[in-house]
Amino acid sequence: MSLFSKILLGFAACLTAFECGAQQTLRVMEYNVENLFDCRHDSLKHDSEYLPHATRGWSWKRYHEKLNRIAKVILAASGEQVPDLVGLCEVENAYCLDGLVKYSPLRDAAYRYVMTDSPDERGIDVALLYQPSSFRLIAEQHIRIPSRELKRKPTRDILHVAGRVLSGDTLDVFVCHMPSRSGGEKQSEPYRLLTARTLRHAADSVMKIRKTPYLIIMGDFNDYPESRSVCQTLGAGKPGKDISSLNLYNLMNGKPGGTYRYRGEWGILDQLILNGTFLELKGNLTTSFDRARILTFPFLLEEDENYGGDKPFRTYNGMKYHGGYSDHLPVCLDIDLKCPVP
Repeated sequence: MSLFSKILLGFAACLTAFECGAQQTLRVMEYNVENLFDCRHDSLKHDSEYLPHATRGWSWKRYHEKLNRIAKVILAASGEQVPDLVGLCEVENAYCLDGLVKYSPLRDAAYRYVMTDSPDERGIDVALLYQPSSFRLIAEQHIRIPSRELKRKPTRDILHVAGRVLSGDTLDVFVCHMPSRSGGEKQSEPYRLLTARTLRHAADSVMKIRKTPYLIIMGDFNDYPESRSVCQTLGAGKPGKDISSLNLYNLMNGKPGGTYRYRGEWGILDQLILNGTFLELKGNLTTSFDRARILTFPFLLEEDENYGGDKPFRTYNGMKYHGGYSDHLPVCLDIDLKCPVP
């Protein structure tokens, strides 16, 4: 058993259960926020595009507007309460997250966060915002992708976070941003396949040490639900009649619309994947295919003048500032929790 696994089991054994009513809802959200950069230079990263006086015209004013827009999206997804967990892709550093959770309209939500510090040359990482009242942090792990095997540039680490939820169960969350399609889909596919294998190995390791595993994988896969990296290598297909607790199921497989639009065609790059324990409807945490959705708030969309219909209202069109939210739409999932009565 690895040191990380021992830490997880040790913390889980000593934590006391939360007090709550008979049933609660855990809301999970994932959002690729499209290049959340500050305006400071990191000498170890290629972040020159997002410095004042660079070609993009990035500025502190635009940075703060970006934070406010991200906060608006998260708050719009709230309903009666803010999402308990929010996975974020394309965040530069902790300074940006501090700005989001402490100095934007999200400040009253009292989020805490964990994030990776990857070798990605552009300096973008993944993060998880969490509500400490509904997700008690146990441990975190940053999973490095062995990029040298394929002679590729380093990519983002996978973030693995374990926490105790209101039912008293341990929930394992993986946030990932798979390698891009830069250079072409076929040329870059082996890198995503390698990342998917690494992710599947990590997921299997966690499911082996949990008596009742509850595992969520979310992020921008730069591939579609039917792509080899998702459907075959990771092994996450659409839920069917036969559900197994140790299998993975993609709740975005078969959803209408998409989270990203390319040349007039919508596709789902942002995935919400669970192990079967959630879908067996026997345990303390349950959900279904219908509880996952793409968030299509009107303010996130604009008219596609070239191809017709709507497209994401993004921050940049190429190098030109456009003033929108992101080139991706967020995804959301509600999970029911059966809690011990205090």
